[in-house]
Amino acid sequence: MRLLTAPLLPLLLHSLTTQAYTPISNDFLKAIPPPAETDFNIDSGGLLAPLLIPRVPGTPGQVKAQRHFVDFFRENLPEWEISWQNSTGTTPSSDGKQLPFQNLIIRREPPWTKQRGPGTASFLTLVAHYDSKITPKGFIGATDSAAPCAILMYLARTVEKELAKMWARQQQQAAAASRERAGNEREEEKKMPGPDVGIQILLLDGEEAFVSWTDTDSLYGARSLAAEWENTTYPAMSPFKNPMRQISLFVLLDLLGAAGPTVPSYFQSTHWAYQRMAALEGRLRQMKILESKEGTQPFLHEGGKMAAEFSGHGFVGDDHVPFMARGADVLHIIPTPFPRVWHTAADDGKHLDMASVRDWARIVTAFTLEWMDVQKTGT
Repeated sequence: MRLLTAPLLPLLLHSLTTQAYTPISNDFLKAIPPPAETDFNIDSGGLLAPLLIPRVPGTPGQVKAQRHFVDFFRENLPEWEISWQNSTGTTPSSDGKQLPFQNLIIRREPPWTKQRGPGTASFLTLVAHYDSKITPKGFIGATDSAAPCAILMYLARTVEKELAKMWARQQQQAAAASRERAGNEREEEKKMPGPDVGIQILLLDGEEAFVSWTDTDSLYGARSLAAEWENTTYPAMSPFKNPMRQISLFVLLDLLGAAGPTVPSYFQSTHWAYQRMAALEGRLRQMKILESKEGTQPFLHEGGKMAAEFSGHGFVGDDHVPFMARGADVLHIIPTPFPRVWHTAADDGKHLDMASVRDWARIVTAFTLEWMDVQKTGT
C-alpha cells in the first residue's frame, strides 16, 4: 500500500445505500466468543502461526499459505464455498517470467439464494491480501497482512453458528407462513425467508510492489479480480448485473496488529459504516471486553468527523482501488500513520501486539454480526 495525496476518484462521491439494521445488544456483544488461546499464538496458533512465513507470489510460501486457508475452511467451515480467481503477469523483477497470482474467494450466502442461481445475493465483502513483499529478504509481513488474514478466519468461524441459526429460523418461519397460505389464490406470491444478504471473504494475492509502487507494479490480484467481475454478466433476470454489483460494502483490513493504531475515516460516502464500527469499539471498551491498555485512544477515533472535514485529498492506495474505480463502496481499515515496522524485517510475529490483534478480531466480528442483523431472529 502507499499513502497518496492525489485527489480522490470521482466515484468516491457515489452514494451508499445503507441498510437498516438493528444495533447489536450488549448481551449479544458479551456472548461473542473470544479468540481461543491458540488462535493467534505466533508459534503454534492454529490461525496465525502458519502465515508467519514469506509468502511471495510464485514461491513455496505462497502455496503453504493457500493450503492453510483451504484446509481451515474445508475442515472447520464446510458450508462456506471456496473458489479461485487466477491470473499471471510479469513484474519489473521477473525478467519476463510469468508469475501466478491466485485470489481466494470464500462465500457464505442464504440457502435460498443459492437455489435461485447466481447474482441473487448481495455480499458484505471482507478483504485482506495474503502475499508478502519480496524485499527485504525473508520479509514476513505480520501486520502486512498475516494478522488481518487470521482475523478474517476467526471472524468466519465465529459468525457461522449465528448465520446458520438465523437462516434456519427464517426458513422455518417461511415454511409456516406458506402452510398458512395453502389453498390461497395468491399462493404464487411466496416471499423468501429473509434478506438476500451473505458474506464473502477475499484473500487477495499480489498486493505488494516487486520493485516500487506504480499503477502496474502493485495490486496484481485485485486488478485482475475487479476487471473479471466487472466483465462477468449474469442472466438478464438476476437481481445483480455482475459480481461487482453484489458488493454491498468492501471492508479492507491492512497493517493491523501493532499497538496504538489510529484509523481515520477516509471516505465520506462510507462514514456512516465507519461510525457504526467505531460505536461498537466504544461499547466493547466500555464493557471492558477489549484488552488494549486502559486510556488507549480508540482505534477508530474519527466517529465524530463532520462532512466538511473530508477534504477530498489524500488516501491510502491499496487493494480497494480497482474495486472503488468500478463503483464499490469502501470502508478502509488501515492505520495512518503506518506501523513503525512497515516494510521492514521487524514486521514479524514477535513485534505484534497481541492485545491489539485480538481486539481487532472482536471489533470486526461485532460489526459483521451487526451488519447481518443476526438478532432479529433471536439467539
